Amino acid sequence: MTKPIPIAVLVGGSGSNLQAIIDAIESGKLNAEIKVVLSHNPEAYALKRCEKHKLQAVIHNHKSYSNRDEFEKAVLQTIIESGVELICLAGFMRLLSPKFVARFSNKIVNIHPALLPSFPGLHAQKQAFEYGVKVSGCTVHFVNEYLDAGPIICQAIVPVKENDTEETLAAKILEQEHKIYSEAIQLIAEGRVKISGRKVLIK
Repeated sequence: MTKPIPIAVLVGGSGSNLQAIIDAIESGKLNAEIKVVLSHNPEAYALKRCEKHKLQAVIHNHKSYSNRDEFEKAVLQTIIESGVELICLAGFMRLLSPKFVARFSNKIVNIHPALLPSFPGLHAQKQAFEYGVKVSGCTVHFVNEYLDAGPIICQAIVPVKENDTEETLAAKILEQEHKIYSEAIQLIAEGRVKISGRKVLIK
């Protein structure tokens, strides 16, 4: 087996996608090693998951810094020191600056609970549900300087049933998130992902 790809996971909430990544690694489906988990929220339940799995967790509470630049400098230092090759956003609710993204060009991925380019930004499931779409889903994409606009690696489709609520739709989407995020990371780990303009080509 090739050497696991070293990753950082940036979190801010419950950490269910972090848990899915951990589970995929432990089951042998994902050839990766989580070098550090970084949270902007000291109350994030994701940090409890780190304790359980003995993962290094670092808290950079954005409220403790005078501005975004100082916050990002601290995040940057942690990431550089961890020696990772890929940064995975998983509930990290801070918008990264163009300068930060450029520093890690094509090395940051994100999972979004909608079929991009539809419904970017916050509350994507609510946006989709209220719009009345017949299908929704989730997207793993590279992060660029624009919100939820980087090249798409993979997507999963979730049908919207007439008896669905915003909550049931969100739960079905989350179930698919847990599957495709690890699959996308594995493709990158295997060196099978190539970016050509806006398109991601899978070898």
